[in-house]
Amino acid sequence: MSLQHALLGVLEARPMSGYDLVQFFDGSSGWVWEAPQSQIYPTLRRMEQAGLIAGDDEQRGPRLTRTVYSVTDAGLDHLRTWLETPGKPPPTRDPVLLQALHFDMADPERARAVLEQFIVEQDKAAEEAEAHRDRLLLKETPLLRERLSRRDPGEHERIARLKAHVFDGLAAVARTRAQWARDGQRLLTDERPPEA
Repeated sequence: MSLQHALLGVLEARPMSGYDLVQFFDGSSGWVWEAPQSQIYPTLRRMEQAGLIAGDDEQRGPRLTRTVYSVTDAGLDHLRTWLETPGKPPPTRDPVLLQALHFDMADPERARAVLEQFIVEQDKAAEEAEAHRDRLLLKETPLLRERLSRRDPGEHERIARLKAHVFDGLAAVARTRAQWARDGQRLLTDERPPEA
């Protein structure tokens, strides 16, 4: 998976400028794919050179123009090919798991505090994912509304459910990770887990 695929997926919904894309990736989509401004603009230039997107200059004032990008047929074909190709799992590089692997060398109370912060972050991530899922199911997100405006109304419910399903997954992973950390806190003090 790459930033290129994330950009193609967003631009398929509607044309956007680089600035619009930076704002978008700073918002809700960061839960699925994060992209700093320093990566977005060079990637857009490479994609345009490869014929995956086309940029049109748009006048924004007497001396200001901006380039608005849209997906080309080649870009749409490239995106569909990627979507329909099984991917490889990413390498495991989880700093919290690495810390936990060595908690036997840490002060138990300090290690518990590390896990407590992780629990707070995971609970917040789950809540945000669930809230976004709910907005998708109600078809309230701007990008989904734009995407649906160009799709068969008979498909709207399925499209919204497919997108919401992603955020269900993010919430489930965050809730599982928070529970794992709570179990780790008990292990640090040699407490037995509650009976099921």
